[in-house]
Amino acid sequence: MTSDDDRSSDRPDPGPEAGREAVIPAPALVVLVGPSGAGKSSWAETEFRPGQVLSSDHFRALYGSGPADRAAGTEAFALLDHLIEHRLGKGLTTVVDTLGLDPERRAAYREAAATAGVPCVAVGFDTDPALCHERNAARTHPIPRTVLDRQLRQWRATRDGLAEEGYAAVIIDPGPARVVPVAMAAPTAVGGERGRREGWTRYLGFDLVVSSFDFDGEFGPTLVAMAAAAESAGFRTLWVMDHFRQVPQVGRPWEPMLESYTTLAYLAARTDRLRLGTLVTNVEHRNVGLLAKIIATLDVLSDGRAECGLGAGWFSAEQAAYGYPVNTDRVRLDTLEDALRALPLLWGPGSKSFEGSVLSVPEAMAYPRPVQDPLPILVGGGGERRTLRLAATYADACNVGGTDPATVARKIAVLRRHCADADRDPADVAVTTLNPIVHAADGRSLSRLIESLRPANRSAEAFAAAASAGTTDEHVHRFRALSELGVDRVCVALTGNDGPDRIEAFAEVIDAFR
Repeated sequence: MTSDDDRSSDRPDPGPEAGREAVIPAPALVVLVGPSGAGKSSWAETEFRPGQVLSSDHFRALYGSGPADRAAGTEAFALLDHLIEHRLGKGLTTVVDTLGLDPERRAAYREAAATAGVPCVAVGFDTDPALCHERNAARTHPIPRTVLDRQLRQWRATRDGLAEEGYAAVIIDPGPARVVPVAMAAPTAVGGERGRREGWTRYLGFDLVVSSFDFDGEFGPTLVAMAAAAESAGFRTLWVMDHFRQVPQVGRPWEPMLESYTTLAYLAARTDRLRLGTLVTNVEHRNVGLLAKIIATLDVLSDGRAECGLGAGWFSAEQAAYGYPVNTDRVRLDTLEDALRALPLLWGPGSKSFEGSVLSVPEAMAYPRPVQDPLPILVGGGGERRTLRLAATYADACNVGGTDPATVARKIAVLRRHCADADRDPADVAVTTLNPIVHAADGRSLSRLIESLRPANRSAEAFAAAASAGTTDEHVHRFRALSELGVDRVCVALTGNDGPDRIEAFAEVIDAFR
């Protein structure tokens, strides 16, 4: 017979969110709340790695005769609190698997999370009381029925007040869990209008950055397949880096690195719509006259699809290894300004001379001239005093790097001030950002992809945060936010991109902005 405490007629309708994917920001402290037999431990064991879950029952077994030894509770909870503090201090997502029914302990967990500067998430389990009793009875050491009845009453008293206790999120009756970087954890709903919301109409363009050529030696066929996928997906431009060996942000020095303009010329003959350029050309790597000739030739042979990305360079180890001078920032920026002034002369009619502070061109002549007039120039770099001023004065676009909205907003504000000083309309200088990301259609696929890409010495959540890992919906949300700040194009570098598959999958994100 079922007691009055077991009747579930007062259980609220779990609603449409129950059983749906539980998105947990990383790092976070996750506090499980519910009576014995509610399914807390089973859910935690299924959805998290063993090291992430701290169980009071497990610690009772360490200090006493087994997980049901209540006499070992004091030592168990002292160890639990110590490990919570230690893990949160290291920025590790931690799941507290206790009953969670003691309001003082819940308050202490929230305080520990606040001290560590991480969100605290409550996950409640509103399981049918009859099922809790059934599971309890099947245990080797069941708790007394009266004790479970008391826990069920405590849960009912706790359930509706969780939302008022100050958690970053409260999730009731969770489905599969996915731990995501805090920046990607904001809820979105793409569906229907593919990410558009009322009042949101700003267009956002997408460029593809190919920064790695680890293609098992199949360079040409793989690049052609990737370029075809990029055209089909809706990418506007394909960018490559102007480096002679791999940069430390992407891989190891000895990994394959193709020369940029030879690669672009190869792709020009095998694509129809993609624009092609370097993000960005180091102005110290080539004589400015030769650079003008190379880019003009690319524009002619691609029928007007070349983009000129320029930067002052930064990779001193590469410069030294190849015998280039390692100049000061001022000299490199002076060279960049000279190049920005000289290239339009070299692409124009006649044979004017040019004399800059660093560069000198006695006869600025380069025929055939580019198809595009003017040929668009992008300046890469977010330096607020000089680089963005050069972009505002001479360029058609800038690439400010970074994906943090506050940083991007500040860079845009600085650019606009420089435009005003140069008497230019800010709308004439397109704003682009470089976005290295990991993308998958859904949470389960993303988790598998993260595990396949992360280094063995880095946790999944740390890698996901550093790599801006997210689902289609989450990237739509993030790119929408950048667009509303004033970003015109996002340059997407897909981490681990070794073929067309991930490019094709990213079309779902691009479609949300069409």
